[in-house]
This record gives sequence, structure tokens and C-alpha cells, in this order.
Amino acid sequence: MSSGASRDRSSLLITVTGHDQPGVTSALFEVLSRHHVELLNVEQVVIRGRLTLGVLVAAPADVTAGTALRDEVTAAIHGVGLDVAIEPSDGLPVMREPSTHTIVVLGRPITADAFGVVARKVAALGVNIDFIRGVSDYPVTGLELRVSVPGGDVYERLQQELARVAADEKIDIALEDYSLARRAKRLIVFDVDSTLIQGEVIEMLAEHAGAAAAVAEVTEAAMRGELDFAESLHRRVATLAGLPASVLDEVAEQIELMPGARTTLRTLRRLGYHCGIVSGGFRQVIEPLAHELMMDFVAANELEIVDGKLTGRVIGPVVDRAGKAKALRDFAQQVGVPMEQTVAVGDGANDIDMLSAAGLGVAFNAKPVLREVADASLSYPYLDTVLFLLGITRGEIEAADAVDGVVRRVEIPD
Repeated sequence: MSSGASRDRSSLLITVTGHDQPGVTSALFEVLSRHHVELLNVEQVVIRGRLTLGVLVAAPADVTAGTALRDEVTAAIHGVGLDVAIEPSDGLPVMREPSTHTIVVLGRPITADAFGVVARKVAALGVNIDFIRGVSDYPVTGLELRVSVPGGDVYERLQQELARVAADEKIDIALEDYSLARRAKRLIVFDVDSTLIQGEVIEMLAEHAGAAAAVAEVTEAAMRGELDFAESLHRRVATLAGLPASVLDEVAEQIELMPGARTTLRTLRRLGYHCGIVSGGFRQVIEPLAHELMMDFVAANELEIVDGKLTGRVIGPVVDRAGKAKALRDFAQQVGVPMEQTVAVGDGANDIDMLSAAGLGVAFNAKPVLREVADASLSYPYLDTVLFLLGITRGEIEAADAVDGVVRRVEIPD
């Protein structure tokens, strides 16, 4: 009975629209109960106080074809000041097939023109938009589209088109599978420099050694993928030789988190995520931060200290591009999380393997070489935009924060 009605029964779709208020649903179902209809499906959305309520019912053919039910429903809904449309709905499935993918659009702002371009590109490929909802109004505007993508090469073509639209319209667009896997992520790891925190720790240390310019140049080359990370690390660390170890504590105190970092981690912990740091930086600087943020895992390089001074060398294997991916796999194995349920967030070439290994790899304010391989790219300097890619809304975040009394919005300059 795919249509929701047998041979002697038929279905009606009742659509109520107007100003949302208490008692609308009650008034409708009081009428429906008198006619002993079978309820097949109900869907409702409220936008800025405007209600759209759809109710699909089945009843004997003489009831649905007659005027009594229609007249009583119309009178009841008009009585509470709303409009109603009633139409036959036989031959259609009761429940829609689940969407195949989600498209998350983020912008500050998202203009009608930009969203119109997204809609046109989607339609041109025969992709149907099944559902749209707002996921954020702060620090960026966020919209989530659930879509049904046909087979063949449409998915790849859609990826390419959306990437072009994102670049042309200066918005972020992420295309993801819409499945249970999206809602089953359980482990997330963050790069540190320019991802979890603002700036680069090695450059902060280099300032104390009077080598800031030289180190910054090497760092940029490594982040662009022009220089092997291990080689670049050794070259940069060598400039720190002779610095007192106390500099590490001074730099640790100067670290500033990326905007939205605390909100992100607070929300992920509420959802039961395991959270970790995988960094090409230095354990002596990172560990106090990891402890403060209640991180479950830390993988980072260790600076050698002899007689209270930095030697300009690191101890043990270097946490480089391959080392980051290995750390993610090790963390996942420790907590029994399949790799498809992991998320990795980073910004540079040394994050390529880690993001490629994760179930969802997110490039955050990243260099082009990383954006090319990432599942999603974010270009706004707010770490909590990662949450929107995971299907978490700003309303859900702030509702949970309100319980703990930590809701706080900082004015963001245009």
C-alpha cells in the first residue's frame, strides 16, 4: 500500500498556513477525530512565526470525496485565523525516500543572488532539493540543503560546480553524504597552529631568538607543500638553540585560541566526541592548553632541553605529514572508533594525509594544496563553523549553553 490508501480508501493532504499560535493543531485534529481518519504523516515548519503544517490522512472514499470533512476542517482553521488547502493525494508515497546528500552553505552574508546560483546549478544537474533549513545566524549565516543526487557522474559534476560557485560567490559550500554515518562521528582531531589557535608557535618562539623572519619564510614554504615538513622543522628548531626553557612557558601563556574554539569543544564533549590534538608543534607548549581544553589525546613533537636550555633539536620521531595520519589512526584504534567515524581539521600541507584518512577532512582557512584534497573547506576564521558541517545548529548549541549559563555572542565587525 505505497500510496497509504487501499482500494476503498483514499488519502487527502491538508496544508495549513498562517501565523503560528497555540491551538492550531488541536483545532484540526478535533475535526479529524470526529471523522475517524487514519493519520499517515505530519510535517511542520515555522519560519519567523509563519506556520506551514502538512497532514496526510486516509479515510473511506465516501468521506474523502464528500464535503463534510472538507467543510469542517476549513471552518475550524479559518476560525483560528489561518488558511487551509485540501487536495487528493492518492498514488504518491507516504514517506519520501531519504536524501542522498547534504549541501551546507555558509557566508557572511549569503546573498539571494549567491543562493540563487547554487539553486540553478543544482537544478541544472537534475538534483532535487528535498529540504532546506537554517543552521546558523552567528558567526556566519548557514543553510543546510538535503538533496537527492541521481547516479552516474552527477555527484562528481556537482562537486565541481559547487566548488566554482563557492570561489565565484565568496561563500563556503560543503557537499556531504546524508546518511547515518554523518550523524555517527565520534572522534575529532585538530591541528593546532592557525587552526585551534591563532598564529604559529614556532614563530612565537623564533621571536625570542631573533629569527622570526627566517622562520616565517620556512613555515610558509612548508605549508604550501614546497618543502618537506621534517626538513623544515629541523631548520626552524635549529634557530632556537640556546634559548632558556622558560621561554616555552612564556609562549604558552601568550597563546590565543581561534574564535569559537571553546564553543566547538564544549559542544562536541556534550555529544560524546573524543577530542584530540595532532600537531607538528611542540608538546611542552601544547600540553597545558590540551589540559585546559580537556583533550583526550595529544600528539606533538618534543623539544630537547639540556641544562635548562633548548638545544635546537627535537626528541624522537617527527610528527610530520605521515605521523599525523598515524596519530589519528592510533587514537581511533584506542577508543574503538572506525575511521569513517572520525573528523580531522587542519590548514596546511602536512595535514593532507590526516584529512585524507579521516571520515570527514575539513580544511580550515587552508592553503590551496589542502583544500584540493579536503572533503570540506571553511574560509571564515571561526572554528565553530565546523559544527555546522556535522549537522549541529546554532540554536542547539546556544540552547545547551543556556542551561550552563555560558551563552555569549561577541559583536563581529562587518
